[in-house]
Amino acid sequence: MHQHHCALGLAAPSTASATSIGGAIDIAARRPVQPVTIVRPHAAARAARFFTEKFPGRSMYAVKANPSPDLIRILYDNGVTTFDVASIAEVRLVARTVPDATLCFMHPVKAEEAIAEAYFTHGVRTFSLDSMEELAKITRATRDATDLTLCVRLRVSSEHSKLSLGAKFGVAPDEAKELLLATRQVADALGICFHVGSQAMTPNAYAEAMERVRQAIVAAAVTVDVIDVGGGFPSAYPGMVPPPLELYFETIHRAFESLPISYSAELWAEPGRALCAEYSSVVVRVERRRGEELYINDGAYGALFDAAHIGWKYPVALLREPESTVRDHPFSFWGPTCDDLDHMPGPFPLPADVTTGDYIEIGMLGAYGAAMRTAFNGFTSDETVVATDEPMVSLYLAAAPRVASNVVTL
Repeated sequence: MHQHHCALGLAAPSTASATSIGGAIDIAARRPVQPVTIVRPHAAARAARFFTEKFPGRSMYAVKANPSPDLIRILYDNGVTTFDVASIAEVRLVARTVPDATLCFMHPVKAEEAIAEAYFTHGVRTFSLDSMEELAKITRATRDATDLTLCVRLRVSSEHSKLSLGAKFGVAPDEAKELLLATRQVADALGICFHVGSQAMTPNAYAEAMERVRQAIVAAAVTVDVIDVGGGFPSAYPGMVPPPLELYFETIHRAFESLPISYSAELWAEPGRALCAEYSSVVVRVERRRGEELYINDGAYGALFDAAHIGWKYPVALLREPESTVRDHPFSFWGPTCDDLDHMPGPFPLPADVTTGDYIEIGMLGAYGAAMRTAFNGFTSDETVVATDEPMVSLYLAAAPRVASNVVTL
């Protein structure tokens, strides 16, 4: 979510030995007892190529969105060779998975030991910061290195995004001048970065943030070599269908071209959700129906963290042959644990005759689904299969989001 989550662990399931299937209905046919994760490598590859071909700068993948080694390799093989890492564990993960990748340590508050290991062991040369304290920490940890790209993170508005990232990080406008001047003295290349929040629903979010960047550059009168517009690039979900990503790219490019920056300055972005949301979905089983409530075998402590804790809505489809002809009805989900917090209010529209023993595909879980999974209460799943069909929803198959024919969105 560059987002609001940090992964609970980096042991995401590998698909290296996963079975290959046509689609979700094939999973339902064999009636698995545990949830099954479906991955679609072709969807992630398509998203990577879209960004590398259309974004007018460098696209780096925000690893926290989904730390699967297989996904990292897919993105790398399709042109995304720079990675936004937020912890030393993510640094190590990417370094061993794709050793030739470029790593940028973009968490503004880092352990000094993590900075030193990243720099001296893994060759990391790009770091973000939002305080004088962090600048001093980076300088000490790298032993006054002279080959650093340092990106000062500005605080910008998250008003156009579904999830705010405006409170925790970012230097305030009235403090930016001092920090930019001090960083310029240390950095080989000076950058400015920001984050408009996760799932930005309008390109104007970036236009307004770039105006804040322009004001900061003018006030500090420094030469800037990198502009990093961060993450926030959206995917399509029920009730959250964004404009085409090309409009975001065009808006960002126009704003970048108007900035008072070095003629050779670089433009960077940190897509997370937009690169991996379509990569994965989950097939769950209904264990009980209680009126309009369905008890399923995954939930708030598994792949559906966001559905429970921030009310995120995902596309759903009943996996039944022959298909139900009954009109859809809004349902909520209960997860498998004993916890009342394990509740996904939805609503999730499914045929009104859905019942115990039915299977449901829940889509667009490639972003943050696998990253948030735990084994709380003994409920978890590590079965992953590779599917060759298309994701339930896609921003990349046509000018408008494609929604699979068997999926209803509110």
